[in-house]
Amino acid sequence: MQIRELDLKELYTAYEVVCQLRTELTYKEFEDLIYDMRSIDYKMIGIFDVDELITYTGVAVSTNLYHKRHLYVYDLVTDVKHRNKGYAKMMLEYLHDYAKMGMCKNIVLSSGVEKEKAHLFYEKYGFIKKSFVFLKSV
Repeated sequence: MQIRELDLKELYTAYEVVCQLRTELTYKEFEDLIYDMRSIDYKMIGIFDVDELITYTGVAVSTNLYHKRHLYVYDLVTDVKHRNKGYAKMMLEYLHDYAKMGMCKNIVLSSGVEKEKAHLFYEKYGFIKKSFVFLKSV
């Protein structure tokens, strides 16, 4: 097993796992968004078994008045073939160290209201429900 940052040459590899979570996202949209997010220093990090991507996370160090300097986790998904084997836990442990090295005060993420299993998972590993996310289309 290896945990490492993905580069832009590996976008299709990343998409094959990300689309299991973001089912409405086309490859073209994914590619465009990844290039746009470079401006926030978005990092793609993966757990690999040789060349196979098992778990993907997209993160960025950010600062705001509410969370101070923090690591924001945009996406965390394990390939369906490898779920319930401890890979997401392994990634969270890696992100904890990554955040500390980045001098972050917190790790922040948001999860859909219908994702109760995910909520239980995050709570098991020390995350607390702190706020609500509101969305309005424009």
